Amino acid sequence: MMHFLSTLIGLGIAIILHELAHGVVAYWMGDKTAQLAGRLTLNPLRHLDKMGSFILPLILAVGQLATLGHIAFLYGWAKPVPVNPFNLHLGTYREPRRLMAIVALAGPVMNFILALGGGVAMHAAVAAQSIPWLDFLAYFIEINLLLGLFNLIPLPPMDGGRIAVGILPLPLAMRLARAENLGIAAVLLVLFVLPVTLQQFGVHFDPFRDVMGFLLPAAERLVLGLTGNGFGDN
Repeated sequence: MMHFLSTLIGLGIAIILHELAHGVVAYWMGDKTAQLAGRLTLNPLRHLDKMGSFILPLILAVGQLATLGHIAFLYGWAKPVPVNPFNLHLGTYREPRRLMAIVALAGPVMNFILALGGGVAMHAAVAAQSIPWLDFLAYFIEINLLLGLFNLIPLPPMDGGRIAVGILPLPLAMRLARAENLGIAAVLLVLFVLPVTLQQFGVHFDPFRDVMGFLLPAAERLVLGLTGNGFGDN
């Protein structure tokens, strides 16, 4: 129960501040769309999405428990912060595609900053011998690193896809942008549903977990090392 609550609280903070970062950076660059929509707030109710935050995770959990007997993965999302790229500017520089890449990058950067903050808090908790906080902070660091890395996948509608659209040459960017029509469903199918399905037939296809199995521990060691937690070097 404590693990569930720690994960829920950590995930809520990570997702809300991720989305808020998009809106704040867009606001700093002249776009007030998120502010006018009431999204520049820490109120979680303003960021939760009916389908992505409740219905889909529930369907996935119940479906996997009924068919597999356990939950192999869960997936969901918060309500995207509205941004009008044509309002964005840095001084006299107005290039919607490039500036939208900065707005997209803000979400993962926020998660990495939160992970570092969790590492600093962990260092302080160890010094003060506040052991009960260590488990939560470990979850908090892992959740933020996982969310930040996951969103850097260079496929729309992930943040990494929007970053790629902003920096690639225009012909390639246009082709990649068209992939956003496939939406979250394609990401969910390829990265989560297909691996679980193929596993039932003895076929290993799990690119996301394979990559994360390498990147996530390395990122955790880096965060712990940078924040003075000596066991991050192990």
